[in-house]
Amino acid sequence: MYRLVDEHREVHGVEPMCRVLQIAPSAYRRHAARLRNPSLLSARAQRDAMLMPTIERVWNDNLQVYGADKVWMQMSREGATVARCTVERLMRELGLQGVRRGKVVRTTVGDPKAPCPLDKVNRQFCAQRPNQLWVSDFTYVSTWQGWLYVAFVVDVFARRIVGWRVSTSMITDFVLDALEQALYDRQPERDSSLIHHSDRGSQYVSIRYSERLAEAGVEPSVGSKGDSYDNALAETINGLYKAEVIHRRTWKTREAVELATLTWVSWFNNHRLMGPLGYIPPAEAEANYYRQLAEQSAVAA
Repeated sequence: MYRLVDEHREVHGVEPMCRVLQIAPSAYRRHAARLRNPSLLSARAQRDAMLMPTIERVWNDNLQVYGADKVWMQMSREGATVARCTVERLMRELGLQGVRRGKVVRTTVGDPKAPCPLDKVNRQFCAQRPNQLWVSDFTYVSTWQGWLYVAFVVDVFARRIVGWRVSTSMITDFVLDALEQALYDRQPERDSSLIHHSDRGSQYVSIRYSERLAEAGVEPSVGSKGDSYDNALAETINGLYKAEVIHRRTWKTREAVELATLTWVSWFNNHRLMGPLGYIPPAEAEANYYRQLAEQSAVAA
């Protein structure tokens, strides 16, 4: 809160801002005096002053979505020795906080007349290697130009987004485009069997989608119960996307949504710390897997 007064004191004045923020003007003046003369600061205050810029940088570098846990973990990865409670306290003083996820809203509509593949996942969203299990789903975005729909294909092993597409309609073509991107990027035919799992949405059980999976040698799987738990990991990615990108501003155009989604996917894959992976990014988790595989091969040879 002191920082807000520092930034806007010339415009609004110290005492009016302190009154609004419910700060004693004398307390703010002591704060300002310590900033002018660092020797007046206690050892803890001096350390706080050193840590605050780093905390703010980490928060800004990660799209301003991290809470205290991930800011602390990222600082630890960068070599900073600091307690989590200190990060939490300083974030509170700086007025920084992580995003909070809202309620999951189901967007896909099942087609009861369409034949569905069997559920080969049974809500067990785990994989021992990349290109073993993919999950797909899409969500919606409201813009001034109307509704948009954003589809994702996620590799379960490291929660890496391997395909995505933004569309103005929910037709099969746009989820097919996301699948095509994933197939081109990952070339799953180089590995052994790959399972593609989705919910019972009509786009995913359509003839065209099923035929493309068969052509690529990918085994289809569709949730058997028809609820969000059948595709929980994909729903989680959708929820993160909505909380970390969509719900934080008003969207005017499709182009703005596409650019923001591109930026988020790149950050998500290469920088976002994932708790289930041991607080490392998806790309790093995959790189670790392939490095260990190469080391094992070298030992065997």
